[in-house]
Amino acid sequence: MGSLELRIPPVAVVIIVAAGMAALSYGVSAPVAIPARLPVALTLVVAGALVALAGVVAFRRHKTTVNPFTPEQSSTLVATGIYRYSRNPMYLGFLLALIGWGVYLASWVSALLLPAFVVYMNRFQIGPAERAMSAKF
Repeated sequence: MGSLELRIPPVAVVIIVAAGMAALSYGVSAPVAIPARLPVALTLVVAGALVALAGVVAFRRHKTTVNPFTPEQSSTLVATGIYRYSRNPMYLGFLLALIGWGVYLASWVSALLLPAFVVYMNRFQIGPAERAMSAKF
């Protein structure tokens, strides 16, 4: 296991990336005119929250762990509900919320951190969890 694998809470990663996006937005003046910026941003953030919540609800219904640090303690491989469409709806929801935050900031430079979020989550959260699921199920 890599030194950062399953070590930083995903919500903390979201907060760090969101703060970095804000810092870039305010530090580098590169505003973008986005029509209906606030409603679009709010829609993306709410959609992200709903997608992530649907993932948590599905895990709770199947009585399996939502703890991102202990995927090996999963009791069930969930493949229904939102999991029919995404293997990682909680992380997808976080990404949608971050995209909404980027729209709200209206600065193209803030979007530069979105690929970093995706790469980090794939390498240090999703990859280790998928390996644990493959070994168990």
